[in-house]
Amino acid sequence: MSQVLDDLVDLLALESIEENLFRGRSQDLGFRQLFGGQVLGQSLSAASQTVEDERHVHSLHGYFLRPGDAQLPVVYQVDRVRDGGSFSTRRVSAIQKGQPIFTCSASFQYDEGGMEHQTQMPQVVGPENLPSEQELFRLRAEQIPERLRDKLLCPKPIEFRPVTVTDPYNPQPGEPVKYVWFRADGSLADIPALHKYLLAYASDFNLLTTSLLPHGKSVWQKDMQIASLDHSLWFHGDLRADDWLLYAMDSPWAGNSRGFSRGSVYNRAGQLVASVSQEGLIRHRKDWA
Repeated sequence: MSQVLDDLVDLLALESIEENLFRGRSQDLGFRQLFGGQVLGQSLSAASQTVEDERHVHSLHGYFLRPGDAQLPVVYQVDRVRDGGSFSTRRVSAIQKGQPIFTCSASFQYDEGGMEHQTQMPQVVGPENLPSEQELFRLRAEQIPERLRDKLLCPKPIEFRPVTVTDPYNPQPGEPVKYVWFRADGSLADIPALHKYLLAYASDFNLLTTSLLPHGKSVWQKDMQIASLDHSLWFHGDLRADDWLLYAMDSPWAGNSRGFSRGSVYNRAGQLVASVSQEGLIRHRKDWA
């Protein structure tokens, strides 16, 4: 395991303060606020640590309430809402400076048989010969603001390889569809819950910006205010975050300064392992130009 991946695994592990109360350190990725994927992954970690091992998370629904501070730790308070015969429900509040910055509910279930079907994985080029997102950033290193350059070009725990590439500094209007391969940059322990924490963390990358594609806008443009408002994630079974996963995303709607995006995550065998949806703020700020 690489050092940066080891650091991410440690970030998601959390410190148990007392029963139902956990603390996680934060990472600064150079954004205006704390990265939403961090609180998604850490909230899922906190909830999972209060549920028996035989029950596995199948869904998470959360709301981002306030911008988080990447320089401060986050405290996670878990409410054990219910433990039924088949399902367990947990409610998690992520807290900084005495205020909730994120809240979510997560549901867990025993494995059981039943009817099965899924959509087919899109036919796209595989990841082997695609450049990584980091390699693409290096090609435009001189365009990256100096305060962000080191953070974008340094080694990353999750490797992303976009199937289609756009110029983030001169985007052109196009279809609201995006395909990205991703995986953890190193081997992970055979702990199913850990792979789901990492998927929750990675699922916040690339999704919301899909809603910008028809408008020729980019998160890297100074006049755009971009922020996640809510995030939902469904797990359809176990997965390996250290093997290539295809993130197929589309945005069916945008309006009222909000964009809505959906994502389907497939493994290399074509199995649908997770589904995602997110709505976020995509506000054009002329006063920021």
